[in-house]
Amino acid sequence: MFNLSRINRLWRLPAVDDWRQNFQKSPFKEVEDSILLRVLVLALVVLGIGATDIASESKFSLWAIPFSIVGTFWSYYSRRKSNIAVKFCIAIGMLAALGAFFGRFVGEWNDTRLSLAELLIQLQALHCFDTPRRKDLGYSIVIGLILLGVAATLSQTMAFAPVLLLFLAIALPTLVLDYRSRLGFQPANNKIFTIYKSSNFNFKFLIFNFLLIVGLGLAIFAVLPRFPGYQLRQFPVSTPIEIRGRFTGQSIVNPGYVRQGNGNGRGAGTEQVNNGEPGKIDSDFYYGFNSQINQNLRGEMKPKVVMRVRSQAEGFWRVLAFDRYTGKGWEISRNDDVRTLRQSPWSYRIQLDLPPIATRTQEVVQTYTVVSDLPNLIPAMADPKEIFFPTAVIAVDQENGLRSPVQLSEGLTYTVVSEVPLRNRTRLNQASTKYSATIQKHYLQIPPSIASKVKQKTEEILANYHRQTISRSQEKKSLNSNYEKALYLAQYLKQNYSIPENPLDLPYLGEQEDLVEAFLFKHQGGYPDHFSTVLTMMLRSIGIPARLVAGYASGEFNPFTGLYVVKNTDAYALTEVYFPKYGWFTFDPIPNHPLYPPSVEDVETFSVLRQFWNWVAGWLPSPVTGLLNSVFGAIFGAIFRAISWFFALFTQGWFGILAGLMVATALSFLSWLGWVQWRQWLNQRWLNQLPPMERLYQQMLQWTAQKGLGKHPAQTPLEYAQASYHHHSLSIAQVIDDICQAYVQWRYGGHNPDWQELQHKWAGLKMQTSQFKINKRK
Repeated sequence: MFNLSRINRLWRLPAVDDWRQNFQKSPFKEVEDSILLRVLVLALVVLGIGATDIASESKFSLWAIPFSIVGTFWSYYSRRKSNIAVKFCIAIGMLAALGAFFGRFVGEWNDTRLSLAELLIQLQALHCFDTPRRKDLGYSIVIGLILLGVAATLSQTMAFAPVLLLFLAIALPTLVLDYRSRLGFQPANNKIFTIYKSSNFNFKFLIFNFLLIVGLGLAIFAVLPRFPGYQLRQFPVSTPIEIRGRFTGQSIVNPGYVRQGNGNGRGAGTEQVNNGEPGKIDSDFYYGFNSQINQNLRGEMKPKVVMRVRSQAEGFWRVLAFDRYTGKGWEISRNDDVRTLRQSPWSYRIQLDLPPIATRTQEVVQTYTVVSDLPNLIPAMADPKEIFFPTAVIAVDQENGLRSPVQLSEGLTYTVVSEVPLRNRTRLNQASTKYSATIQKHYLQIPPSIASKVKQKTEEILANYHRQTISRSQEKKSLNSNYEKALYLAQYLKQNYSIPENPLDLPYLGEQEDLVEAFLFKHQGGYPDHFSTVLTMMLRSIGIPARLVAGYASGEFNPFTGLYVVKNTDAYALTEVYFPKYGWFTFDPIPNHPLYPPSVEDVETFSVLRQFWNWVAGWLPSPVTGLLNSVFGAIFGAIFRAISWFFALFTQGWFGILAGLMVATALSFLSWLGWVQWRQWLNQRWLNQLPPMERLYQQMLQWTAQKGLGKHPAQTPLEYAQASYHHHSLSIAQVIDDICQAYVQWRYGGHNPDWQELQHKWAGLKMQTSQFKINKRK
């Protein structure tokens, strides 16, 4: 029969009885009563939520802040109740949040950071309604920290920095209170603004630690190398954009470029007349991003951030190129000859065809985030091979420019993978001068009215090469190659022509005037873009194919965010020169610019340290700065070159990886050896500062500790002396006993023992021990 007495006896067993009590009283057993701890944890959670919205420049999580506040108060007042119904509601809400996440995941699978952050915020908002124990509050602290980390990966501005500092300032007292709660300490009264005693809650200690952590973190950040990103092949892309109608890619939409180059109006920007009539430059949009550009415009733009770029290397963000010169501007002669490319059906990736070239290339990944509305032209580094774009189709023109079906609006993000050719000066000097019919047809065009004048001027400059002092490195070179001619002409324009200080000082071109002719023979200079136009025409006049390319400079690199901040004023035009088998390479004739824009050879590995030094040098006198630059520049330059060489080993195949590991092992051994020697030196220095008897006693303790029989901190010297008879030989224990006896008499009895005799005994004992080891080995 069913025996109830056995069940009752089982129910009264100690283990079962303990479980029953815990089940019934678990809400009361580890309840956290500290209001201050709960408020600080809530502040950390709110900061994590706010940081995510600030970094993503959105407001999708603001609802969670008041929701979390209500949940925190509810959880405090219900902390001693079971709240079974609330737990079921929380579980249902979490399942609903998970379902919503999978629904968003389908459309945002390429970059799930925001979706995951939104899911975590929803879970935390629900979790706030059930945090009776300190352990539950610990989960909330961790969630706040995770949200802050997600915000750090999304942040593109310095607005994240104050949030990070505030989070650290709140986290320190929170951890102190959490630790006190673990130890079972509670404040005398449970008011939020209770000031703890200095021994328990020292605000000076917290402030010191805050400053120490921030200072140490900034120091590590300054010297930490910044290596190229994108070690994982998951590229950020905006959510898909639906395209209505048929996209041909033949039209370019620039809101700042309307009829006759007048930028005062606003419109679609697709209706232009490039007749070279005088006009004003639009203050917001660069005039050169169009199928036709008019270089008879005057004025200047107002600086405005247009995009942020995360790139593995600094570069020129190329937009489009022009092949036909009109006398007062440029146009794309084959604007209607474009190809449309579609996305892969299973990804955002669009594959582009690369021209065959015989030079080495390097893959560079760039991610562009548009901050202000731009034309429907897609900036990218040279020779893009893949683009991850939110539209299903894009267009590519004959000048390798990328076009979008829609304008690049604020918030749009896309990624480009380029195969950037390396600029090998030796090989480019050896490039052939035989060009195909297509190259000659489109990139040697020059108006007949100026062809002879420009050619004569160009040949005159080249003929006077040896009389021009450009630089010592070029005096011994010859101009036998097209590459050297392009370099020399670009440098010549930089040094012999100027940009007007006032943009309005340059007069408009007359109806019959030509821009290149006026630049060379009348005004002795012009606007920055005019320099590139003149260089292009000078190269064409002597049979070197060239074209004008417009784009953005790399912008200002922010070492804290790792992004290049690009403004509309960074847009300008360069000259691209064609070299058979090697492709197109840019040259920059604009004064105060480098001869060619930075490329894959230039990295920002130690940019933070360099920028910090530039800031410090700004406060020092010029002679002091020059001296420090010459002294420390050589030292740090050698160190940085060595570090760059070391990390470059791992990019040279298996042999390079093996060599790098060998170098790392050798450096680790030398570092360990140096650390050991340093500690020995510090120890010896400390011993030399002690009184003779104290020094002998400490030397004895260190020697016995090396033998594995050190003194326990709880032992007195005499207790240790007595214990030594059980672990050492009689002769050794006797010497240890004598030293301990003498030390106690000197330390506590005021006696002056014969420490020299004891030193002699100790030295003889060590020598005897060493000799015994040698004989034993033999």
